Amino acid sequence: MLVDDHAIVRQGLRSILERESDLRVVAEASSSAEALAVVERARPQIVLLDLKLSTSSDTEGLELCAALVERYPELGVLVLTTFLDERLVLAAIRAGARGYVVKDVDTSALIRAIRDVSRGESAFDARSAAAMVRGLNAPPVEESKHLTSRECEVLKLLARGLSNKDIGEQLYISETTAKFHVGNILRKLGVSRRAEAVYEASKMGVI
Repeated sequence: MLVDDHAIVRQGLRSILERESDLRVVAEASSSAEALAVVERARPQIVLLDLKLSTSSDTEGLELCAALVERYPELGVLVLTTFLDERLVLAAIRAGARGYVVKDVDTSALIRAIRDVSRGESAFDARSAAAMVRGLNAPPVEESKHLTSRECEVLKLLARGLSNKDIGEQLYISETTAKFHVGNILRKLGVSRRAEAVYEASKMGVI
């Protein structure tokens, strides 16, 4: 299944993939909401997922990845995106992606990555693998304190004592996505409880 907000990209990918006798594109989607609905109906083995699914966010695909993997643990999510950043590669893996390749990868490498994921293996192009290693070797403090604007929004709602369900309703996101954000916040702040996260965030001046 192809998930990308640009129809021309999906058309190009479809024409490339369907030349292969063992690959078949069973569905497409252009947004997170559409993808969640279509996956339920089409039940693909693999989702080829872009991280940028709207003009408002460069990483909406991370939230979608986490939601898909939670609902369908057997699903293989392969990130195919223009963004190459150590934190993004690591975040994609933490969200449940089995692989990460950039869009300028050559056709044979992309097809090889899809086949690797279909066998339950991990798949990275050379640059993504190098970025992941850099991310793993980076000092944890730098990454831990970097909260996204969405995570700051979630923190403010945590400070009001809201549950994951209530946070989801306030921000118009699913409860699963809210849970994903809360988990990321706890990890980044190096705490294990929501109250501790609020305390740390207040010391940082985030809330």
